[in-house]
Amino acid sequence: MKLALITIGLLALGFAGIAIKIWAKKGGEFEGTCASNNPMINGDGETCSFCGARPDEQCLAEEA
Repeated sequence: MKLALITIGLLALGFAGIAIKIWAKKGGEFEGTCASNNPMINGDGETCSFCGARPDEQCLAEEA
């Protein structure tokens, strides 16, 4: 029971942290939402499947 309460508490803390980050961010959006745009993950230099940006460009979700 103690482990379940600790787990629920940590999950709630994580969700609260994300909510605070969205609330504090102007426009309520995260920057760089494409993981495939990361040059460390995308070694082949392919474009982002979400927005079409190359690894050296910033992913802009508004353009998608």
